[in-house]
Amino acid sequence: MKQILGLLMLMFSAVALGQTGTIEGTLSDKETNNEPLPFANVIIKGTTKGATTDFDGKYIIENVPVGTYEVEFSFVGYEPVTVPNVVVQAGKFTNVSTALGASAAALDEVVIQVQTSRERESALLLEQKKAVEIKESIGAVQLAKQGVTDAATATTKISGVTASQASGDIYVRGLGDRYLYTTMNGLPIPSDDVEKKNFDLGLFTTRVIQNVGISKTYGVSNSADQASGTIDVATKELSGTKELGVGIRVGANTNATQSGVSDNFKLTGNKGDYTLGFLKNQGFNETTQASSPGYSAYPRMTQQTWNTSTANFPMNYRYAITAGKKFGEKFKVLFTASQSGDFTYRNGVFRQYRENNIDDSITDATYYNRRVTTTGLLNTEYKINDKNDVRWVSLFVNSLSDQVFEGGRNGEATIFEEESRDDVFQFIRDQNTKQTRLWVNQFFGNHELSEKNTLDWGVGINLLSADEPNRVRNEVNITPDADFVQLGVTGGFQQRKSFQLIDDEELAGFIKDTYVLNEDFDTGSKSEISGGLNVRMKSRNFKSQFLGATESNAGADFGSVSIDNLDVIFTDENFRSGDLNFQFLPTDRYIADLESQSAFAAYTLQKEKFNLNVGMRFQCDAIDVLFDVNNFPGRRGATNKEYTNLYPSVNFKYNLTEDQGVRFAGSRTITLPEFKEIAPFEYVSPVGQVTKGNPDLEASINYNFDLKYEWFPSSDELLSVAAFYKMINDPINKVQQRGSAGIFSYFNAGDQANIFGLELEGRVNIVKPVEDSGNIGVRLSGNITRMFHEQDLKEIYDENGTLLRTFKYNGKSDEGLQGASDWIVNGTLGFSTAEENPWELNVVGNYASSKIFALGAPRNQQEPDVFFNESIVEQGFVVLDAVLSKQVTDGFAVKLTGRNLLDPAIEQTQIQRPTNGDPVFNATVQSYTLGRTFLLGLTYDF
Repeated sequence: MKQILGLLMLMFSAVALGQTGTIEGTLSDKETNNEPLPFANVIIKGTTKGATTDFDGKYIIENVPVGTYEVEFSFVGYEPVTVPNVVVQAGKFTNVSTALGASAAALDEVVIQVQTSRERESALLLEQKKAVEIKESIGAVQLAKQGVTDAATATTKISGVTASQASGDIYVRGLGDRYLYTTMNGLPIPSDDVEKKNFDLGLFTTRVIQNVGISKTYGVSNSADQASGTIDVATKELSGTKELGVGIRVGANTNATQSGVSDNFKLTGNKGDYTLGFLKNQGFNETTQASSPGYSAYPRMTQQTWNTSTANFPMNYRYAITAGKKFGEKFKVLFTASQSGDFTYRNGVFRQYRENNIDDSITDATYYNRRVTTTGLLNTEYKINDKNDVRWVSLFVNSLSDQVFEGGRNGEATIFEEESRDDVFQFIRDQNTKQTRLWVNQFFGNHELSEKNTLDWGVGINLLSADEPNRVRNEVNITPDADFVQLGVTGGFQQRKSFQLIDDEELAGFIKDTYVLNEDFDTGSKSEISGGLNVRMKSRNFKSQFLGATESNAGADFGSVSIDNLDVIFTDENFRSGDLNFQFLPTDRYIADLESQSAFAAYTLQKEKFNLNVGMRFQCDAIDVLFDVNNFPGRRGATNKEYTNLYPSVNFKYNLTEDQGVRFAGSRTITLPEFKEIAPFEYVSPVGQVTKGNPDLEASINYNFDLKYEWFPSSDELLSVAAFYKMINDPINKVQQRGSAGIFSYFNAGDQANIFGLELEGRVNIVKPVEDSGNIGVRLSGNITRMFHEQDLKEIYDENGTLLRTFKYNGKSDEGLQGASDWIVNGTLGFSTAEENPWELNVVGNYASSKIFALGAPRNQQEPDVFFNESIVEQGFVVLDAVLSKQVTDGFAVKLTGRNLLDPAIEQTQIQRPTNGDPVFNATVQSYTLGRTFLLGLTYDF
């Protein structure tokens, strides 16, 4: 930890020199109907800088000092052309395109445009520098250098952001899934998981990403349903005239390829139901009735296997293709597609405690997981004329996860409700296949109605299906030598198959009009007003059903049975004879709708020294959930939530110098409860932990304040320090339920939560490479966040003063915020050679200190200081990655990536206070490692 902090502090002693930009463009041949002209010379007159056009007539001259130049184009047998007054600006890309012929080109045949590439770090820093709101982004170029393969990992390279290994949630400034708002190109996208509010960003491969940005302060043109910020994934678009590239990557995870695993990597029995990551057999149909007792449903129990299958070769891979072309001056299209396959394996311990006594213990909790993700992106843009253009973006994602969990194969597992004989233990296997399909279609328009008036609009239509067609679970009793197998005898549905389906449909849109009131180009002052409307209509249809098999006589002897061949028990003969009985539960369902309608207005004033943006948003949110579930008294119920509020925001920026500025932001926002948080459906994890919704949950109201200093020493460097404060009324937390171990739900556990934090960030060139010198450049990027957070634990009384519920326990009246780490550190140390085809090495480290996974709770409301469960805490750890790449030729590159090189233990702990007088100890409730992953990638751009 000290080494990481010391390394990151170097960024604040590094001094940057100079500001540069880039000149690039295309040269065509007038003698061949403006076909590309390759191998022509491009020289910046008066300097030693220049380039040669490639086969497509393209050229690029990087690291050009800021200034005004003359650029000369020449080719043997053609008249040279000199373009005067080419202005190079810091961090920008000046496009100079022209044509050569037998006679010199006229001046009006030269096209000069100043633009930014939103995939490059310097361009994104320039955008951050000019923005009024506090925003940070990371582009595709930087992601590639750090070996990042998806948007979820990309967010962790931004200050104050962590990812939980236990839940998979993204945390921004200590606030997790429910406090975030995720968009694609500024429009919302649906969640793929009943347990999540936001879509799994891990499904966005970097092949479809232009950049990932996080707005940590609120602007009224965005939804107010956020507290920590908005994550926006900007999809890739064609930046030149054409593009064609292919890539392939192969590798392996050391856990998955170790001896005893690689030759027996378990997959579910559904393996034959999918091909190339696509399900072809959709599993069960819903059961509504059964005859003679359930005979019509026997095929579900007997014809689909209860056993696992195996993978032949658990190697990771990815292949991808990108193609794009600009047709004329009006229309351009880009298509990119990829498929990846990943195998992961982990083995560790799982324990569950209740009232400081152990209930469940599995010392060989083992997960096998195979994931196949197929992604396709189509991005088209049509420029109607100089003042109007429209764009269509279509994204398709298909992700298939095949997971097998096993516990107790070593003959040591004990589950509290099962057989407690000294010579009998338990074995659990849970098989689940999940397919997620997302299809997003977005339409955008930009219209310059006049010199002062601009209209922007966007419409998104999202369709999502998350299908778990055939989940299989077995809980059996065994002896250590495995010569005895008995079906679980306590409780119901211990031998079961189930299905679950989520169908989401969503329509979202916005329209925004911006009018310039006054603009003075000489002084740089400008004032404008903007206003518009937002609408979001989302509906969900959810259903799930359990189908089970039980013995007619508990403890029946089925003969010699292996835990690897339970099919010999669940036979048609055993059902017909009555040795096994079929049972089913009525289908769990809920139908949910969200309608959000908003109007907003903002005023922006820009002067030489400051920018001010003030705005107000009126937002009306209505959530309606109708449910019919087994675990709710009477099964049926409804919950309706309506919130209508005004949400103000102010963003102020003061420029101390041209390269230094101070920002302040303040806002009021809301955190809406999610469908899964208020629908009382119980979702059972592979280890048996249950999470269910709470219909009484209410929204949180948030007050957010930020103060930040930024210094941009050069176009690709940044030093900043920020302080932030958040006050959350009625914070929502994941809490352990009273009365039963292993059940979690969602509550407004406190009246108020307070979060204060400091962020330190830097991106500096320790040694700046000199072009074609052969020296080694050294670059350091990193950030440190320190947070202080607490929430009071409240008590709830009825109108007569009777205590209904308390969240206080063990003498505690306050607690930290769920998911918040005290320390977050991210850093990247990069080395590159200054040559035509450079080597690059980037070492990337991330650290997040301990955080609460789930709040503790009393088990007895009358004696909360005696009977209670302590909080479950996820311990901090360091992740270290390394990426070595080589540009072999202009189009061919090689990359070697090593991930999770330290392979730290991922551990959850819970303090136990034995009532028998034994010492207090910190028990490990879950622990495992993820293994190291090594990948070799090859790319070729034509």
